[in-house]
Amino acid sequence: MSKKTLPVSHERMAELASKLPTPFHLYDEKAILENARAFKDLFSWAPEFVNFFAVKACPNPNIISRLARLGFGGDCSSLPELYMAKASGIPGERIMFTSNDTPDEEFAEAMRMGAILNLDDISHIESVKRACGKLPKTICFRYNPGPDRTGNAIIGNPVEAKYGVTKDQLLDCYRIARAEGVEHFGLHTMVASNELEGDYIVETARQLFTLVVKIHNELGIDIEFIDLGGGIGIPYRPEQERMDLAYVSENIHRLYDEMIVPLGLRLKITFECGRMITGPYGYLVSRVRHVTHKYKDYVGLDSCMSDLMRPALYGAYHHITVVGKEDRPHDHKYDVTGSLCENNDKFAIDRMLPEIEEGDILVIHDTGAHGYAMGFNYNAKLKHAEYLLKKNGDVAMIRRAETYDDYVATLRFDGAEVKI
Repeated sequence: MSKKTLPVSHERMAELASKLPTPFHLYDEKAILENARAFKDLFSWAPEFVNFFAVKACPNPNIISRLARLGFGGDCSSLPELYMAKASGIPGERIMFTSNDTPDEEFAEAMRMGAILNLDDISHIESVKRACGKLPKTICFRYNPGPDRTGNAIIGNPVEAKYGVTKDQLLDCYRIARAEGVEHFGLHTMVASNELEGDYIVETARQLFTLVVKIHNELGIDIEFIDLGGGIGIPYRPEQERMDLAYVSENIHRLYDEMIVPLGLRLKITFECGRMITGPYGYLVSRVRHVTHKYKDYVGLDSCMSDLMRPALYGAYHHITVVGKEDRPHDHKYDVTGSLCENNDKFAIDRMLPEIEEGDILVIHDTGAHGYAMGFNYNAKLKHAEYLLKKNGDVAMIRRAETYDDYVATLRFDGAEVKI
């Protein structure tokens, strides 16, 4: 079981909701950093272990910079993400730039910054040469195991995935790269998302270690690092358990000793986890606007799916706390909804909660990753503010709310068009 608690007392949460315009996201600095340190410590046996924090999960430099000071890197897949990682204090060599239909100018900028290029397709070798004039000294390839591996429910079947080099192409990728002057090589895969079963991650390590041995024996190329991707999930539902990361580390260590040490390699182990670092320590705080009784009972919030789209997009579960009513019977069934002109704008369907009244404060849990980051402006909904609950208990704004002027800043109104 994973107990769902607030990062502050319900009195303090009610006070914050009275002082700060709702909705807002709140992140728990102390919990995030303690969690990040624990993850790093579990893999301290691995040479030069690093987690490339997935910038897409929580793209706020106030959080990324704190992780950077712990030695975390950044996992990026766009030019703005590269710039944010750099602005957050992450040096180029600790940035993993994974291509995904990447334009030439982004390859060029990533190489200029000294980021590690993680190529998604064999054809991208020529794309990098075209963009940069040559390949970098270090390069990584993203592997798609195809029918050799079953993806989990979220990420899907690898055969259907647009990502990664096929098994038949992989050795050719390294042959070509070596012939083009590449000296240092990495191997990456990402075959799970929000996975809670530790053996799945251990098996991913076994698969990559097997490829490291194969590449060593057949090509004489020593892979210097593997990236096990992200994919480590969090228990969104109270009845779920967190992944046993101590078990995962112990078993990857065992495989390392069995498969890698005999080769005389000093293989670095890396991840690119984002969700499991910040996800459990973010909270969407919202106020009830309306309670309506139609064919069903509805709780209408001042937030909507533009603030958290996972429930509408994936049917994902997010736990909900009614502040001050935590101990009351959960004897009312509600759909918890937002205000978009979309019927799937729902945070919960048929959720049993205490009786809710207008003005109640609802806290939606586990929004520290892929929450604010996936927001949008449909219906001209403006994005809300983000706050950091600091280690000393203070609360600081780390992103202000959008305004109408922000929303229209890129528009050209009638009479002010730019002639092309």
